[in-house]
Amino acid sequence: MKHEWKKKEKLVYMPKNTPEFIEVPEFSFFTVSGRGNPNEDFFGEYIGILYSLSYAVRMSHKQGLAPSDYYEYTVYPLEGVWDLTEEGRLKSGGGIDKNELIFTLMIRQPDFVTADYALDVIARTKKKKPHKLLDEVQFKTECEGKCVQMMHIGPYDDEPASFLRMEDFCVESGLRRLSKTHREIYISDFRKTAPERLKTVLRFRVDL
Repeated sequence: MKHEWKKKEKLVYMPKNTPEFIEVPEFSFFTVSGRGNPNEDFFGEYIGILYSLSYAVRMSHKQGLAPSDYYEYTVYPLEGVWDLTEEGRLKSGGGIDKNELIFTLMIRQPDFVTADYALDVIARTKKKKPHKLLDEVQFKTECEGKCVQMMHIGPYDDEPASFLRMEDFCVESGLRRLSKTHREIYISDFRKTAPERLKTVLRFRVDL
């Protein structure tokens, strides 16, 4: 049976639009990092690279290149971990300068993807679809652990209001936000979805 993350992993990817506590387990990702305004054209290249690798894994069984424990699944959603440069932090009192954003974009991979297999996929993709960003892609295993999250519904620029709700929840629940760094998981395709209907999981790490 095909593994569909929207149905099988609702706690991780389909939270309610109210803040909640979650312990996120260890997952593996293709990742690529950069800096700058995500509204500019260059940003799409980062996204494209991650999807080209993810679909190379997803379609590998049709080319006889899949691992022996391969199973059918839906490609996981794009995620981004966001922060500000030091200069951006100094200027953030008057609003965020998007040119000072630092990001790591990633797409989770199924558990049958090992580090060695991931390197093989990157190498094959370089031959088939060469791109300079492929040299910057990494395969990483991460464990977010204790977090607060919620589903934000609406434009990306309205996210600060949801983060305030999440921080209020932390105060009420005796939790401490560990840093201003946060994760976004893009459930909706912004190219096909009206801004007011966009669904984005917002998440940050906390301590008890």
